Amino acid sequence: MMRRRTTLLASCTTLALALGATACGGDDASAGGGEKALSGQTVTVAGVWSGNEQKNFQKVLDAFTAKTGAKTRFVSTGDNVSTVVGSKIEGGNAPDVVMVPQVGVLQQFAEKGWLKPLSPTAEQTVDADYAPVWKKYGSVDGTLYGLYFKAAHKSTVWYSPDALAQAGVKPPTTYDAMLKAGHTVSDSGLAAFSVAGQDGWTLTDWFENVYLSQAGPEKYDALATHKLKWTDESVVRALTTLGKLFQDKQLIAGGRKEALNTDFPGSVEKVFGPEPEAGMVYEGDFVAGVAHDQFGKAIGKDANFFPFPAVDGGTAPVVSGGDAAVVLKDGKNAKAGMKLLEYLATPEAAAVWAKAGGYLSPNRKLDLASYGDDVTRATARSLVEAGDTVRFDMSDQAPAAFGGTKGTGEWKLLQDFLRDPSNPKSTAAKLESAAAQAYRN
Repeated sequence: MMRRRTTLLASCTTLALALGATACGGDDASAGGGEKALSGQTVTVAGVWSGNEQKNFQKVLDAFTAKTGAKTRFVSTGDNVSTVVGSKIEGGNAPDVVMVPQVGVLQQFAEKGWLKPLSPTAEQTVDADYAPVWKKYGSVDGTLYGLYFKAAHKSTVWYSPDALAQAGVKPPTTYDAMLKAGHTVSDSGLAAFSVAGQDGWTLTDWFENVYLSQAGPEKYDALATHKLKWTDESVVRALTTLGKLFQDKQLIAGGRKEALNTDFPGSVEKVFGPEPEAGMVYEGDFVAGVAHDQFGKAIGKDANFFPFPAVDGGTAPVVSGGDAAVVLKDGKNAKAGMKLLEYLATPEAAAVWAKAGGYLSPNRKLDLASYGDDVTRATARSLVEAGDTVRFDMSDQAPAAFGGTKGTGEWKLLQDFLRDPSNPKSTAAKLESAAAQAYRN
């Protein structure tokens, strides 16, 4: 995020763009002829997206304009969605719709009384077209507030087929085999992995995949809701497993120090850019968008993925994330905002971004032919067919102070662990201390 996490390279807006500023898309005039139901109204939409993601979402907003006559204005919040939106609400300048990248933030907004429940029309669409898990993560105390428009498949390891072919290795199916393959890649002249340690959220994703496979879904769910403490032996074990990778100088491009200075787009560049430094990069399906849009790679030919492998005999993990559209009560055009959500719930809206690329929809009614390549089609099918076995990104379920804020909580503590992975037990204790404080709040 997604968060944040699916944020790609910035274009004319920066991640720190204030909510009051006008984004690249600006106010789009109504397309098409004839009187439209929402003509004369403007819907302001806030979200973390910038660069290509913002550009592609604007195409969806333009389609909404063509359909309804409503103008739209998208503004980028940067990673700290809760802080920016909260300040705008207090200042009387609330957006109408927010694309929320974390379950914890959605819950926070609902508990503060900021959100309007989804309309019956939108809820009926969710019930009919989405797996129940997506309604669960969009609901608070039984009321549906969030519509998951964009999803991520966060159990994908992306690689250069040339790099693996030159090393004579095939995509591995176990974590140990992946590290072994990494050593072989390293011996052939490239580092095994590019790690985006500057962005703490990427490290939470590494941990979550290892933990889900190694500890299992029940403990994953318990840890995600802090019913299980971070000092539990299962956490220490997962950190120890992850630490084997972090400590190995052969496996990380530039070593831990360089990893801590590499952001997410930079990590993709180290594998798929003009001067490759590594053969593989772990992150979600959105890696493909950067590899294709920024570096011209043909997905499936120049860039491919293998599923995040099973750890210690466990089941291969399927971790997801997503951006949920919510309507703020204090928005000046909240009714028009709800009409936008009703549109976003349809396969028609999802197809617009699917065609543009860099996108997955959890909508089961979206025709897979809408996606532009076989690799994206495969990841989309995997996500949809996983149904309720999908586990939502753990840090996205946590309070923002723990799981979603730059420079603090889990993001910072896992960066500290990457810097020095020698004491997993100490790291687990620090994570528990930070989690206890955040969940208590």
